[in-house]
Amino acid sequence: MSTTAPHHGINLRKVLGPIHVWGLGVGIVLVGEFMGWNFAVGKGGALAALIACWVIGLLYTCVAMIDSEVTSTVAAAGGQYAQAKHIVGPLMAFNVALYLVLAYTMLEAGNAFVAADLLKTVAAQMGHPDLDSRPFVVLVITSLAWLNYRGVFESLTFNYVITAVAFVSILVLFWGVQPFSDVSLLRHADLLTGLPYGWIGVIASLQFGMWYYLGIEGTCQAAEECRSASRAIPLGTMTGMITLVIAASLTWYMAAGLMPWEYLGQAYTPLYDAATLTGSVGLKIFLFVGTLFSTLASANGCINDAARAWFSLGRDRYMPPWFGAVHPRYRTPFRSILFLIPIAVVFAWQVPLDGVITFSILAGLLGYTFMSFNVVRFRQLWPLGSIKRGYVHPFHPLPAAVLFMLCLTVFFATFLGYADYLISILVFFMLASVWFHLHRYKFVKRGEQFTMPWPRPRGY
Repeated sequence: MSTTAPHHGINLRKVLGPIHVWGLGVGIVLVGEFMGWNFAVGKGGALAALIACWVIGLLYTCVAMIDSEVTSTVAAAGGQYAQAKHIVGPLMAFNVALYLVLAYTMLEAGNAFVAADLLKTVAAQMGHPDLDSRPFVVLVITSLAWLNYRGVFESLTFNYVITAVAFVSILVLFWGVQPFSDVSLLRHADLLTGLPYGWIGVIASLQFGMWYYLGIEGTCQAAEECRSASRAIPLGTMTGMITLVIAASLTWYMAAGLMPWEYLGQAYTPLYDAATLTGSVGLKIFLFVGTLFSTLASANGCINDAARAWFSLGRDRYMPPWFGAVHPRYRTPFRSILFLIPIAVVFAWQVPLDGVITFSILAGLLGYTFMSFNVVRFRQLWPLGSIKRGYVHPFHPLPAAVLFMLCLTVFFATFLGYADYLISILVFFMLASVWFHLHRYKFVKRGEQFTMPWPRPRGY
């Protein structure tokens, strides 16, 4: 393998910069500050959720560093899928792409559900308590799919704007509760109750602690459409992690100081509820907008990422080539975008919110576990100095080892509360692997999937 085999036909348009990568990564994840993370409180109490915030923050810092190195070097659509096909092989690449599609599609479904539930809540407050939320689910998913269909620059510019508004709403709420004032609304001394379920509750809370950051790795999906992936991917991903750590810490601080952990652990929209408890109509309206915008930004980014992972499978014949088409005018993977719409709608309608979140978390965890091995093999096959890298992450192989151990811990945490979900997703991927080996591998053209101008790997 000494030369590249370029893809022919219409290609994706290179129009994105670091700010779009930031908007994609943070846009997908920031909804985790508005909903979902608080289920960790129900598992182990408010302090357990704070511990989960920082422990899982370490996990995702490792993910961000590893992804920034490999993706800025393997700058192709599909992100971790493109990494797997270059570094490991077809079967691993197929599974990684399915991890990505499932994680983002489930996250998209959860976002649509929360957006619809929020609109239903507001409608009930306006005198329409019996309004059906399901049409809102369809409206959210189809509208954002249409935006993605029309162009990646437009959709990610939209993501950047509404993500910025959602982040500002967190800062506004923080200012509104007057944390440094003598008349502060926060009551941590009265509401924090230690660890009601002990340290086993802390471990259990790690599962939903993932929701603070799940999806930041989606920045990799934009690599092929960046003007300079070696600059945009590391810069956008790292600044995104900093943004999310700040937002997660502020979110926990405000919610845990306004609501008892028994209620906080089961709320659908904790920050909106926190704004309601302040008694300020202005804060309530602002957090309604922030919560709605965060769900829209996340769903929009998920459509972008899931479609590109599925598109990459079609382009390399891991799935029917029909999915690998690029729109001649908008230069988007339009068939993959349209194909995933009904799947997201069905999951949003039929699966409970905590179940959708759990499926998304498990699919993401499988991908992170792969990363810990992938980066080690990448450094072995192409040592530093043998190829040009856009970014070199420090302390190797320590981040890979830390990532692997934390992934095992979160798998155990998920097993404690959702063993049936864990078993079902593992069975699904085993059956999918058998199907690929027996029915799709014969269509794969191995030589055409290597698109990087790298020298022969060491040892080959």
